[in-house]
Amino acid sequence: MPNILLFNKIAKCGLDQFPAGYACGEAVEAPAAIMVRSASLLDFDFDPATLAVARAGAGYNNVPVEACTEKGICVFNTPGANANGVKELVIMSLFLASRKVAAAMDWCKTLKGEGANVPKLVEKGKGAYVGPEILGKTLGLIGVGAIGGLVANAAAALGMNVVAFDPFLSDAAKAKLDPSVKLLGSAADVVAVSDYLSLHAPLNAQTKGSVNAEFLAGAKDGLRIVNTARADLVNSADMLAALESGKVAAYVVDFPTDEMINVPGVTAIPHLGASTPESEDNCAIMAAQQLTAYIERGEIKNSVNLPATALPADFETRVCVIHTKPIAGLPAGAVTNTRGDISYTVVDGGDVDAAAIAAMDGVLRVRVLKG
Repeated sequence: MPNILLFNKIAKCGLDQFPAGYACGEAVEAPAAIMVRSASLLDFDFDPATLAVARAGAGYNNVPVEACTEKGICVFNTPGANANGVKELVIMSLFLASRKVAAAMDWCKTLKGEGANVPKLVEKGKGAYVGPEILGKTLGLIGVGAIGGLVANAAAALGMNVVAFDPFLSDAAKAKLDPSVKLLGSAADVVAVSDYLSLHAPLNAQTKGSVNAEFLAGAKDGLRIVNTARADLVNSADMLAALESGKVAAYVVDFPTDEMINVPGVTAIPHLGASTPESEDNCAIMAAQQLTAYIERGEIKNSVNLPATALPADFETRVCVIHTKPIAGLPAGAVTNTRGDISYTVVDGGDVDAAAIAAMDGVLRVRVLKG
């Protein structure tokens, strides 16, 4: 039975999803699949036996997706599994950005030993930590996927005006948004009207450093920004300059970097977005179920590099092919789905020469499964 190589601690309830006979551990050999949370696989030497990697979380910048694709390795993530945990941190961060709670708590610690003078000192010093309420303010969202959509609805329920931009928003996700949420045509349109801004975009070549001086120049003075997505969405030097000038009044970031620690106006949180028992359980369960479906039946759901493919549960023999070029001579009934330059073809039945297909140009991996 398959071995599952574990990086980081994976919740037991997730490992319990695997069928009897699967071996899960941090030192298993020839793993059929890998489960990982935050550990980096960017320099990992993948075993030829490895069929898939499941990232127990939404982001997957710690997995070398392109290299995995070239090796015929399917990479999964678990979108939405940790969405509520991150949503709750975002809502809390809106208050942290407004009321200077973290700084005020640190100041209270300095009053230790003042005895009976503490109440008077509190009343005298609390004015330094005055901040606005969020009721009636405008929250801008860059990205309204699984997490951003929940944030939008929660903020609307708290009485905020919510505007958002997401060029990839699906009709299904749009239908889940509170009717009061306004979708705008660009990120620039969003930041121009926002009192608060929450980032929910993926990190890629297009979005890296996109919150920069040019972008912030279009904002109101005193903008308050929450970043629970990725640190590198923000140009650090430009953010520091904006904080110093007052263009940005507060920056709450869940991905601390050295330059952002102990900076006035910055609240650095140690990557707690999905650090809840519920999120970790949900991600582990989803990841294990996706791996099992792929290993056992060749099904693909929530892959970041191969096309989604739903398949019948019952079969006798199933041939699964990952390829970059068309395959000629396949029997009727073959299923082929494509994502970018990568195709995934599945043929049920025993009349396919898997070895011959494996030798074809452009074929990255062939598997023969028994039902």
